[in-house]
Amino acid sequence: MKLRKTGRIAIAGLAVVAALSMTACGSDDKNDTAKPTKTSTSAKATVAANVPPVPSVAELNAQLQKALDPSVPNSEKLNMVQGAEADPELPNRLAEAYKATNASVEVTEVTAFGDTINAKAKVVLNGQENIADVPFVAEDGVWKVQKAWACQMLAALGQQSTACS
Repeated sequence: MKLRKTGRIAIAGLAVVAALSMTACGSDDKNDTAKPTKTSTSAKATVAANVPPVPSVAELNAQLQKALDPSVPNSEKLNMVQGAEADPELPNRLAEAYKATNASVEVTEVTAFGDTINAKAKVVLNGQENIADVPFVAEDGVWKVQKAWACQMLAALGQQSTACS
């Protein structure tokens, strides 16, 4: 008699488990719509508002050539290099070092990543051609050469800057 009672309890338990698992799989209730989670778009909107349009390869190349041209006044280049406010001579140091080593940079591709862009560039340094990534950051609505890259280039060209310490 105990065996029959245990068997019935087991079958009833399986039926309950099966019923619960079936109801967890879905519902035909048309009023049961997924509600989107609320996210704050104000931070995203602020970042997007300060991000300028992504420049073309030609536009970015022109900006980089201007930044590396020693004949362009430093005052015109301050807004082209991140961190130049820490060392207002940073753009000129970089341009002079490029001129002294007969280096050149030519942007070949631009890829956007939100508030940064990566420019693939052909860099000729000491007569040797390399493909390099030149990162740009959006600051104050302008694309600027990333300070870390400018500092690496200065170091590679035997120069220093207080902005790089």
